[in-house]
Amino acid sequence: MTILITGANGQLGWELVRQHRPGAVDMAAFSHAELDITDSAQVTNAFDRRRPSLAINAAAYTLVDKAETETETAFAVNRDGPAHLAAACARLNIPLIHISTDFVFDGQKGAPYLESDPVSPVSVYGRSKAAGEAEVRSRLQEHFIIRTAWVYGVHGNNFVKTMIRLARERDEVRVVADQYGSPTSAADLASAIWTMTDPILQGRETARGTYHFCGSGITTWYGLASSVIERAGRHTILKTDRVTPITTAEYPTPARRPPYSVLDCGRIEERFGIQPAFWEESVHTAVDRMFSEGELSAE
Repeated sequence: MTILITGANGQLGWELVRQHRPGAVDMAAFSHAELDITDSAQVTNAFDRRRPSLAINAAAYTLVDKAETETETAFAVNRDGPAHLAAACARLNIPLIHISTDFVFDGQKGAPYLESDPVSPVSVYGRSKAAGEAEVRSRLQEHFIIRTAWVYGVHGNNFVKTMIRLARERDEVRVVADQYGSPTSAADLASAIWTMTDPILQGRETARGTYHFCGSGITTWYGLASSVIERAGRHTILKTDRVTPITTAEYPTPARRPPYSVLDCGRIEERFGIQPAFWEESVHTAVDRMFSEGELSAE
């Protein structure tokens, strides 16, 4: 058996590759340079050459603010790419695990979102991801859509690394404190996906559809930044450990963000036995790894 992975050089894809253990299941991992999912011919060729038993789509356009002006690119990657992958999976009669986002919701519910809640994105990025979900559902019965939130990882650029850089450079770090969510470690998400693959491949899991997975607990961007900077101070000299909470209005961005995009993860625990770790524990683990594995210098 072979599992085909797209977006292998992104935060999640990199962790999926790192966590793969050689054995009964082989892995065919493609970076964007090796497989552009917006090109249907490339997708068809890759699937025909590797003949996978399962595909995992970790490729995505995730530049939330740039998407407001790079709309065509966002939709090409987040809508058309998943459509091509779903069509290829349907042709080979294999399942697809597709990654989506909390930003498909508008954040007005005021309680954790269920998989069954209607989507209502407030940004181009969110609309492109919601469109990608719709394409996968319409083209492939054997789909598993995983919505996640506030993803960060040891590899690649993300909010966690940005906070550490700013704390090294500035006397004060100002971070939004009125947007609520659940930070998610790319390592934890990759582990959850690998846990799902066994029952899916063995045909034991028939509960196709949409699942939520994110870190356990709720915080704000300010809370996340504070935790990151406190932990980073154990590894490196910071110019400041001062994090100042500000409002969304004080930090205008091109794209609107949902003010409350917490996801209910009960379904993935019920169906697969997957229990997300507390968000702060995973943040500390990731920060420690960034320094120990050389992603960040201690100097």
